[in-house]
Amino acid sequence: MGSVGVVRKNKTPVFALVQRNGSVMPMPVDRVTGINLKSIIRENVETSATIMTDDFMSYRGLGKEFASHHLINHGNKEYVRGNIHTNTIEGYLSILTLGIIGVYHHVGKRHLHRYLSEFDFRYNGRKIDDAERSVLALCGIEGKRLVYRDSSPGQIKE
Repeated sequence: MGSVGVVRKNKTPVFALVQRNGSVMPMPVDRVTGINLKSIIRENVETSATIMTDDFMSYRGLGKEFASHHLINHGNKEYVRGNIHTNTIEGYLSILTLGIIGVYHHVGKRHLHRYLSEFDFRYNGRKIDDAERSVLALCGIEGKRLVYRDSSPGQIKE
């Protein structure tokens, strides 16, 4: 369901929601608190949903607002209990983290949402063919304009 990326000094935390066998929705968060995370969950998840999270304290009490809430206790080395697990979101966050470290090396807070959009697009389009993915990418540019700015001194700008 949801998970928070690694929180380190001078790093912007990333929270992501994922529907099992469905889409992912990642977002940067300013503060990792129960109030912030629960607010995001309430805004984006139907109350009829079954929520599965790790044992992070900020998720406590979600079972009162949703159909059910199952916790996986990573602190006790529990990772799967039948059909209850957080492997889906952890897999996505692993791909995101390795992509940033291995390809982009540094992602600033100002542009983090753009990188998240790219990984969101890749993950959510993983089950469609290249032609469909190309159409989706082209539909995404509709109404947007690419502007080239030359910052060289003395250039004539029109």
